This record gives sequence, C-alpha cells and structure tokens, in this order.
Amino acid sequence: MSAKLIIIRHGQSVWNLENRFTGWIDVCLSEKGVQEAKLAAEKLQDYKFDVAFTSNLIRANETLFEILKINNHNKKFKKIHDEKKNEWYSNFTKVESDKDYLEVYFSEKLNERYYGDLQGLNKEETKQKYGEEQLKLWRRSFDVAPPNGESLKDNSKRTLPYFKKNILPYLKNGKTVLIVAHGNSLRSIIKYIEKLTPEKIVEYELETGVPIEYDFSPKMKILMRKVLK
Repeated sequence: MSAKLIIIRHGQSVWNLENRFTGWIDVCLSEKGVQEAKLAAEKLQDYKFDVAFTSNLIRANETLFEILKINNHNKKFKKIHDEKKNEWYSNFTKVESDKDYLEVYFSEKLNERYYGDLQGLNKEETKQKYGEEQLKLWRRSFDVAPPNGESLKDNSKRTLPYFKKNILPYLKNGKTVLIVAHGNSLRSIIKYIEKLTPEKIVEYELETGVPIEYDFSPKMKILMRKVLK
C-alpha cells in the first residue's frame, strides 16, 4: 500500500506582498494569498487525509482552514497543540464519533526559519544597507544565519526530528498526510525525502499556495512527485 504526502507552502502573506522578512512574525494572508489558498483547496478537495500538520503561524493556519473548508471527506477536525501538554489541552474523554474527526497537529517545530534581526525589514532596503552579497549569503546559504537568527541548517535541526518522529510513521503505515507550512521548514523536509545536497536545496523554490504531491512505496521510495498547478 502506497503512502501519500501533500505539502504546501502557505498562500502569499501581507509581508510577502510588502517584500519584508517575516520569519516568526505572525502576519495574515494577503487577498492574493487567500485566493491562492482557495485554488489549492479546489485541487485538494477530493483527497481524503488521514492526518494533517501545520505550524503555529496564522498564515499557514489560514491556508489549512481554506483547504479543509471545502474538502469532500474531512468535514470535521480537531486541533491538537503539540507544545501545550497541560490539562487545559490534553484532558478529554474520547468517544466513538472521534474517529470521524481529522486530527490536525500544530507545532512551532514547523514554523518558518527565524530571521532574527532581519524580521520586519524590507528586503530591498536590507540589500542597500548590507550589500547584495551579504544578503544573498543570509538568504541562500545553507549554514550562515542572519544576525540572531537561524540558518536553513538550524531550521532543519528542529523541523527534521519532528518530521521523523511525528509524521514519518504515518507515511510508513501507508497513510495520506497533509503538511501546510513555510518555505524553509518545507525545504528541510524536501531535502530529506528527495535526498538533496545543501547546494541543491538552497536554490529550491517553493511557490506560495501550490501543493506538491509525493507517493511513496512501503519502503519510502518516491514513486511519483507531482506539482498540482
């Protein structure tokens, strides 16, 4: 039995539109981003997901909700907070109808790369201040972090262990998994599943709001990769 993984970068955010570094700043989708999410939802409406994962950031959450809103199979879902294991979130009694709910896991481990001192800055103005080469190094190297921020390598150190522990077991059991996250957290996962080098992954472009489907064999060999445009 083959497994299916659908990954999607959130729709355009208001700071994507304004060409600003966003990172962990929690900004919403732009009007275009909402439309991108709705288009993605149409492409995915006939997929029956067994489980879904997203970050703690609203632009990813809004994209996920648009997808689930019109899905033909996953009409109900329950939100599970991975980092809030206290009585307020974890104490409930399961009933028979719980099997009809899609479990959606929210985790900061899937958050975007943390851009540190660059968060909120305009990218063009930052280039003028620090120079094009320095900006490219911060944005497009694998292991060079911006001031007080994360490199893609740092991002991978939190995203990949979460993927291997919490998401990979579903795929190994032949399930259909949805991940709605961010350009860099998804690059970390793509690097792992596609076995890409650091040089390849930093040039890997993920469009906003465009789902990518992977089908895997029981031994996690990629059988098919398709961009759903």
